[in-house]
Amino acid sequence: MVMASLKYEIPLLDRNTRFALWQIKMQAVLAQMDLEDALLGIDKMPSTLTDEEKKRKDRKALTQLHLHLSNEILQDVMKEKTAAALWKRLEQICMSKTLTSKLHMKQRLYAHRLEEGASVHEHLTVFKEILSNLEAMEVQYDKEDLGLILLCSLPLSYSTFRDTILYSRESLTVDEVYDSLTSYDKMKHLVVKPDSQGEGLIVRGRQDRNTDDDRGRTQERNHRGKSKGRSKSSNRGKTCNFCKKKGHIKSECYKLQNKIKREAANQKGKQPENSGEADVVEDYSDGELLVASVNDSKVSEEWILDSGCTFHMSPNRDWFTTYETVSEGVVLMGNDASCKIAGVGTIKVKMFDGVVRTLSGVRYVPELKRNLISLSTLDSKGYRYTAESGVLKISKGSLVVMKGQRKTAKLYVLQGSTVTGDAAVASSSLSDDDITKLWHMRLGHMSENGMVELSKRGLLDGVPSRGGANYMLTFIDDFSRKVWAFFLKQKSDVISAFKSWKIMIEKQTGKQIKYLRTDNGLEFCSDEFNRLSKSEGIVRHLTVRHTPQQNGVAERMNKTIMEKVRCMLSNANLPKSFWAEAASTACFLINRSPSVAIEKKTPQEVWSGNPANYSDLKIFGCPAYAHVNNGKLEPRSIKCVFLGYKAGVKGYKLWCPENRKVVISRDVVFDETAMLLNLSLKDSSNKENQKQVEHQINTESTPQISTKIENRVASSPQYSIAKNRTKREIKPPKKYAEADLVAYALNVAEDIDANQEPSNYSEAISCEDSEKWMFAMQEEMESLHKNKTWDLVKLPKGKKTVRCKWVFKKKEGTLGVEEPKYKARLVAKGYSQVPGVDFTDVFSPVVKHSSIRALLGIVAMHDLELEQLDVKTAFLHGELEEDIYMQQPEGFTASEKEDYVCLLKKSLYGLKQSPRQWYKRFDSFMTSHDFKRSSFDSCVYFKKNNDGSFVYLLLYVDDILIAAKDKGEIRKVKAQLSEEFEMKDLGPAKKILGMEILRDRKTSKLYLSQKGYIEKLLCRFNMRSAKPVSTPLAAHFRLSSTLSPQSDDEIEYMSHVPYSSAVGSLMYAMVCSRPDLSYAVSAVSRYMANPGKEHWKAVQWILRYLRGTTDVCLQFGRTEDGVIGYVDADFTGDLDRRRSLTGYVFTIGGCAISWKATLQTTVALSTTEAEYMAITEACKEAIWLKGLFSELNEDLQISTVFCDSQSAIFLTKDQMFHERTKHIDVRYHFVRDIIARGDIVVSKISTHENPADMMTKSLPITKFEHCLDLVGVHC
Repeated sequence: MVMASLKYEIPLLDRNTRFALWQIKMQAVLAQMDLEDALLGIDKMPSTLTDEEKKRKDRKALTQLHLHLSNEILQDVMKEKTAAALWKRLEQICMSKTLTSKLHMKQRLYAHRLEEGASVHEHLTVFKEILSNLEAMEVQYDKEDLGLILLCSLPLSYSTFRDTILYSRESLTVDEVYDSLTSYDKMKHLVVKPDSQGEGLIVRGRQDRNTDDDRGRTQERNHRGKSKGRSKSSNRGKTCNFCKKKGHIKSECYKLQNKIKREAANQKGKQPENSGEADVVEDYSDGELLVASVNDSKVSEEWILDSGCTFHMSPNRDWFTTYETVSEGVVLMGNDASCKIAGVGTIKVKMFDGVVRTLSGVRYVPELKRNLISLSTLDSKGYRYTAESGVLKISKGSLVVMKGQRKTAKLYVLQGSTVTGDAAVASSSLSDDDITKLWHMRLGHMSENGMVELSKRGLLDGVPSRGGANYMLTFIDDFSRKVWAFFLKQKSDVISAFKSWKIMIEKQTGKQIKYLRTDNGLEFCSDEFNRLSKSEGIVRHLTVRHTPQQNGVAERMNKTIMEKVRCMLSNANLPKSFWAEAASTACFLINRSPSVAIEKKTPQEVWSGNPANYSDLKIFGCPAYAHVNNGKLEPRSIKCVFLGYKAGVKGYKLWCPENRKVVISRDVVFDETAMLLNLSLKDSSNKENQKQVEHQINTESTPQISTKIENRVASSPQYSIAKNRTKREIKPPKKYAEADLVAYALNVAEDIDANQEPSNYSEAISCEDSEKWMFAMQEEMESLHKNKTWDLVKLPKGKKTVRCKWVFKKKEGTLGVEEPKYKARLVAKGYSQVPGVDFTDVFSPVVKHSSIRALLGIVAMHDLELEQLDVKTAFLHGELEEDIYMQQPEGFTASEKEDYVCLLKKSLYGLKQSPRQWYKRFDSFMTSHDFKRSSFDSCVYFKKNNDGSFVYLLLYVDDILIAAKDKGEIRKVKAQLSEEFEMKDLGPAKKILGMEILRDRKTSKLYLSQKGYIEKLLCRFNMRSAKPVSTPLAAHFRLSSTLSPQSDDEIEYMSHVPYSSAVGSLMYAMVCSRPDLSYAVSAVSRYMANPGKEHWKAVQWILRYLRGTTDVCLQFGRTEDGVIGYVDADFTGDLDRRRSLTGYVFTIGGCAISWKATLQTTVALSTTEAEYMAITEACKEAIWLKGLFSELNEDLQISTVFCDSQSAIFLTKDQMFHERTKHIDVRYHFVRDIIARGDIVVSKISTHENPADMMTKSLPITKFEHCLDLVGVHC
């Protein structure tokens, strides 16, 4: 046996050995020697063996293992006395299953890349080795995921192969990728490039699935793809269906490959028989693939955008505007037939934007069934293409020239049509009008003559030959007519600007300024200016008062600049505050525009001796996208507005509206087509309906300077003054502007809305929906007058008025139930009220979310009716106890009483006391109609009828839920409310506080969802396209205050991140219907005062989790289960102060109704202590729930709270371990009395069955999903 084992060449196991392969070989050796049982242990050997035989067998196996170990490994395992122990120890050393080892191996998997020109075989070998190691570590991957990872590891030259694999099937496995990649690599080495005289394509038709050559899948798999490839060893005994020889299969047959090469060189042209469905691929020698699906025998008029075709092709001869016959070139089909290339020419195509472009070098192939546009040809001409969301865009520079839409066959079809006949002859590759307009705007609205002059000199590519400061100081060189502009805050800055300009000019030219012409402005006639002129030898020319024509060059230049500024601002729809940027750009463009005064040359050319470069010019004010280097999940660019060119910097000046600052960037993509579209819309609109824009940038007859640099006579600057500009109204940040209108804002979720509501009365009457907003305001005023809210009086002396404003809100309706509602509220600006004078108490309760869910649980358990009401102008029903005077509403001032004020009789939205006064009025009404107010929630009312049934009512400001067994009881309550208040009957409850209520009466199920809110939330934070994740917070997030910003750059970055807004929005979702978010939101909310980038990544992770769980909801059912609580604690879970976390969740009928995840107020000294304090918090909630349900006629004798800590449960029942528990706060010990009285029962539960575990820590996906099932959270 020993001699037999020597012939197996198994390397010694060391640190560098591939353990997975060595393990397989070693098991084979032991199996050959009948010793493999020893690896399982002596106890698991066959019982037929004696103890001595078992030990002998184990010693032999142990010896074999020792002989195949290196000295380094042997030293680590020499203490092991049995083969099984040694084998297990080797797995621990070489194949550790720790998280660190798994992370390392996964990193190897994701980082594994095939280098250009490297061996595919070696690449696959290493890839399979990594998979073997992961499998040994019990790490499982879906086969499709592995296939996608393998495709991602391929270099750029395999991009077409990757596209072919992805777009030719709906699903794939890693084995299919193995086989396809191996076959592709073999074909690249087998097929020789055809003769250079011909142009070859191989078109492989998909063969009949019923022939004997079938290697595809069966019909049950929809014929997608090919069968799995087989290694050469698996082909032994196989017979080739082509040459009928054994030892290989058809795909490996060299005779077939030789036949394909001969046919490609010799065959002229045959009609392919199998033209119904084809894959078109370019010559294998180039290593590119092309897919073109042909589904019928008719010639299509669509153009397919193809990533692998080497040239454009079309079977339509009539489309060619120019054409030349060729005698060579074939397209080889998969059935050994070929299609002849009959000619080459050009075809004109009208693109998606109406521009006609010319495709050159198009091959005419009569026998094809599709028109193909070669993306590789476009790439070689400088175009680039990107695909996203089913749209393929082809662009050059910043201009998108083509678009393709992905169809059902997963091919991109051009959005456009072919131009044929006279239309093709008349059209050019790009619309002349569009090009002219484009350059007209780029050059600052230059005249047509100037553009023609530049076009004649070949400086404009594509133009047809037929056609913060208050003052601006301009300097003009009279010889070259070049202009410089300086922007000044005050006129006294003229002298410093002149000094700077003088130094720069004289340094650049080496010449001195001789003459300076200005007007008589004080800034030019000051002693300092005169002394400077005398000391420098500059001769001064001053104009006579009121004779600006003496400085005509400067006067005309200022007029030209301001005319351009008005045009540029108007065209860009920018406010007047950008006049300085527009003027600077105008001067830049004037210096590059032909001037009649200098023989139609440009000032820049005369000044420098070199013609200007126009390739970098862009339209002022056009949208621009500047590249930014943010995190992986951050946007790759920010949208800006182009403001011009920065002197001395090779970059563009951009305005970022989001950050409200000017940035300079080089990597910018411009969308000038948007400006062309706006221009077209303006030209086509009715002039009578156009609004005339008044530009109020005033110019003042300002000092003008004429300069002469030796033999150059220069005229000089005039100030262009923008004075008396309307100052923008200073407003507080929007998120704080209506901080005092909390009573009106029904919940924080209302802020997440894609629709833009007017912010004031002026916007409301001038927007598109002005009629609807006006109707809403009139309806509000009618309600106010009907309710006798105020009296018009003269303002008493010594009294102050409270101002008011209009607040607008568009409420989205429920699909199929109600239309969107436009609501207008007149709101008092309560922040101006004086405490103790205008108001005293202000507190007003609202129903708890737990109470709402508790009622829904009762409704589902007893199949009650549930309907909803809305109180119109609820706050107006409250009676005021103080005298408050308010200004009359904007737009509704009483005629002939304009100086009167409103003496408020009823409460109004926005007043500090309005919520309280409304609640007092409503509570008084309810108690007077035999309803009782709950002692546990002041906004829960109930009434017991004579038949023993109950009616329940919940109030949240002006939203009301009513539940009862009989609809008649609900109608009765509605009638009573309508008599007292103005109500709106909403029928069966569908939505409250942003939570959607869905019922299935057949299965007695009730669902509470926030799908709509979450979708708006994702849209608001740009996460709708983010990749979903499986858990709310991954375990790798170790959040602490040490991750807060330290450097100024980090602080600046985080100042623009909407961290608080995002956390607040997530918190509302968690509070309403998503207990699965409790731990994650609790973790990120601790750092709202000073969040860092890692904290923001955690918030984005939560949003990614919501991206994949928008449909998750609470599911209430008709069960007999009572209130059950679960509690857990995480010892020292807070990394900053080492406080522990408390988490609990209560269910009724198996569905969560109350939950909480929070830090404990004191630091626990042990796990038992942390669990004990958590039980106390949970029992407090259990007592509240029990009392609430008892009032609502739900007989819950004993509530049970489950905990997974036995020692903490013992501590709740007995005062034991005094030395170790005497320091615990007394308030936590009240739980002992509660349990002793029998009010609450605390029981032990397995950790695996405790759903509160997800409230205190991050869990693996399997455990997390199990916890969700336990608390009724379902999709």
